Amino acid sequence: MLKVIRGLYKGKRLKRVPDPRVRPMPDKLKEALFHVLEAELRGARVLDGFAGTGSVGLEALSRGAEFVVFVEELPAAANVLRRNLERCGAADRAEVVVHEFNRAVIRLGKDGVVFDLIFLDPPYRLLDERDPLKVVWKRGILAPKGRIVLRRHRKTRFEPRFFSEKRRLDLGDDTVVFYGHGKKTGEAGRPAPGRGGAGRGRAGRRSGGWEEGRCLEKETELKYPRGR
Repeated sequence: MLKVIRGLYKGKRLKRVPDPRVRPMPDKLKEALFHVLEAELRGARVLDGFAGTGSVGLEALSRGAEFVVFVEELPAAANVLRRNLERCGAADRAEVVVHEFNRAVIRLGKDGVVFDLIFLDPPYRLLDERDPLKVVWKRGILAPKGRIVLRRHRKTRFEPRFFSEKRRLDLGDDTVVFYGHGKKTGEAGRPAPGRGGAGRGRAGRRSGGWEEGRCLEKETELKYPRGR
């Protein structure tokens, strides 16, 4: 059974996605992850990438995050995610972006959105083909003191060039790695100049909308909160 573990939405049952490509994070691993992040969640702006059912982002909202942007490219999974948000009464604190991850991040970067926490749970094979942290660094959507949390298979060899590893958790076949800004090679680990990061703070500016896998250019303001 998939459910929210603690916080405001504790005990709320979540619908699963009937697709083997969607792997909800096991409760034991999720509990260990949020034990590490507990002090950082209050008021945080969060990105849940490759969100699937939305269980990780919903756990963050339940424990005090201010707002979560969920990115999920599978329309069927996005529909389940929306139902889970409604089931928890959290739809007004979230936005669902139905789009391929890189394209979604590019648009978020153009909108000047910056996150305190970024959760990434990509398909295991994706990490053999490309580095999803690269577009995060290039578009400057991680706050200067923000963290990226990446789930991968423990046997996957993955060494990103663009952020420094800060901590890792190993549980069964899963490894969760925490990354942050820091010098590694050249300027890697710093926000790209003029692309969010320092100077934009924790704020977000929204100028466009998303729906069913395509970007909708709109002049109307969306609900993503502006900077404080």
